[in-house]
Amino acid sequence: MTRPRMMLLGAAVLATVAIVVAWLVIDRTDDDPISGPAAQLAEEVPLADGSTTEPDEDWVTKTAADRQIPVRAMQAYARTEISQREEQPECRLRWNTLAGVGSVESAHGTLGGAGLDAAGVSSKRIIGPPLNGKDGTRAIKATRESTALHGDETWDRAVGPFQFLTTSWDQYGADADGDGEANPHDIDDAALGAANHLCAHERDLSGDGWVKAVFAYNNSMAYVDKVRSIADSYAK
Repeated sequence: MTRPRMMLLGAAVLATVAIVVAWLVIDRTDDDPISGPAAQLAEEVPLADGSTTEPDEDWVTKTAADRQIPVRAMQAYARTEISQREEQPECRLRWNTLAGVGSVESAHGTLGGAGLDAAGVSSKRIIGPPLNGKDGTRAIKATRESTALHGDETWDRAVGPFQFLTTSWDQYGADADGDGEANPHDIDDAALGAANHLCAHERDLSGDGWVKAVFAYNNSMAYVDKVRSIADSYAK
């Protein structure tokens, strides 16, 4: 997939939600000697009648209500699964893994009182703590590009419903909804970016590749276990 141009949003466009503790997207390879069970595979998202890209609306509404997931977030997860079935079928990514990650990272885009508008953009920016080398964080200096996303001119921060760092977003970010922006604060774009990250290195998420994928997303087995637990609960 060709990485689209990322549209930088001015710091005054959206308010900021400060996250006290954030899981950061960290890109790693599959060289780490880790293993473990994959999350359960949820049933495939059904297509809307006559569509090859849109999920069945009734299914989205019911599934969102049953799992207590915001409908707009559920739409993004479902659309991303459908897209990946076409673009990277060997990955076998299901919506419940995306939802597990989205739950841990930002409570599906609602952390700190944020919400998702009809376009899937956060009503308040979901911003992680400064990566200043304190409290177990890495020290990563802000760049002009990253500052445009989080407003901090000194230190980098993770942003959006899937908590991307600018370097990871540059590699995996996508314009999922075709609005001309690859915006990590847009749950459609962020969910597809997360899918690109999870499915990298030709991983198969139906087996050992699942743990490697989620561990690559965040270098923490506690994180992997938490995402698995939530994804499993959504698959039932």
